[in-house]
Amino acid sequence: MIALVQRVARASVSVDGKLASSIGKGILVLVGIFADDTDTDIEYCARKCAELRIFEDGERKMNRSVEDIGGEILVVSQFTLAARVRKGRRPSFDRAMQPDKASLMIGQFCDILRKRGLTVREGVFGALMDVELVNSGPVTIIVDSREKR
Repeated sequence: MIALVQRVARASVSVDGKLASSIGKGILVLVGIFADDTDTDIEYCARKCAELRIFEDGERKMNRSVEDIGGEILVVSQFTLAARVRKGRRPSFDRAMQPDKASLMIGQFCDILRKRGLTVREGVFGALMDVELVNSGPVTIIVDSREKR
């Protein structure tokens, strides 16, 4: 699983011009689920996203997590993070999990974060979404569960 985490001042998702979800200060998490991902991958990435110390403390050092600051999380499924671009110019998505299973995994990811007491909003799985954000910093971090394997 890959979670691309962006520290944001605000972020939102719209579908067909209608607002679907929005957050204030917190993190936008774009999530790519691979076909071989398991519950362990989901749990690892959820914990890392909740605990990443990417917000500044009183000394302007990145020592605080989204949990610490009481921030919000916007989770957006993005199967394109599983793309392979080794050959040619067209990405291959053969490593991405099938949509029915991936949808369940995204739900599980969000549930883990909510159980930690975090406010979690979601994009619309499988929809063509417009994602808007104000990246604060900018701070963008990649959490890849395959690194721990």
